[in-house]
Amino acid sequence: MSELYTLAEATMKVIQDRRSIRSFTEEPVSEEHIQMILEAARQAPSGENAQPWRFIVVRDAETRKALGTIGGGGSGRRFTAEFVTKKMHERFAGLQDEEKKKAAFEKLTSGNVSAFLADAPVDIVVCGRKNVWDLPYDTSAAIENMLLMVTALGLGACWVIAPCIDVRDEERLHKLLQVPDDIKIVSIIAVGHPTRPHRPRPRLPLHELVYNEVWGTPYYKEEA
Repeated sequence: MSELYTLAEATMKVIQDRRSIRSFTEEPVSEEHIQMILEAARQAPSGENAQPWRFIVVRDAETRKALGTIGGGGSGRRFTAEFVTKKMHERFAGLQDEEKKKAAFEKLTSGNVSAFLADAPVDIVVCGRKNVWDLPYDTSAAIENMLLMVTALGLGACWVIAPCIDVRDEERLHKLLQVPDDIKIVSIIAVGHPTRPHRPRPRLPLHELVYNEVWGTPYYKEEA
């Protein structure tokens, strides 16, 4: 087996092992690991090599608590709206266990699904220059690099957008973190040591996702 193929297999394993982790131990994340995560972000592609991303590393407990409060509020409003409009019921229609469904509804509408930002040892706030057209795509590429490096290091992370969607929450973040007006806060990455291993999440098979030359013509034959 060639060295190149071995490297490709190792890369694929990191991609497949990546999970959204929302529960962390109290073990701190080392400075060396943080630097590797940030370096992975720095190496991401960007339109015209604009490199619009900027990062704020947050370790302070009070600041992390405030991030958790803002994130929880953002998620709570969003998912309460989904619940009231019955969109959440449609989304969970396939879940037959009523107790699990009720627990999921309560976790989402309460905002607890994002409040864990307070508990992560490190929150990395991803920002970017507003005058760059490709900002959402450039920062997304940097974030994915970060998540993959986190996984390669045996850590866990979650990409959280809840505190950054509502303009009122973004204003709160700008004030809390002293971010200038010409900078957009894109998301927050919670990073830490996972409390437990997480099972793989199901993925749709390729034959349901890929078309040949035009939309609707299967590229792969459906698996038997």
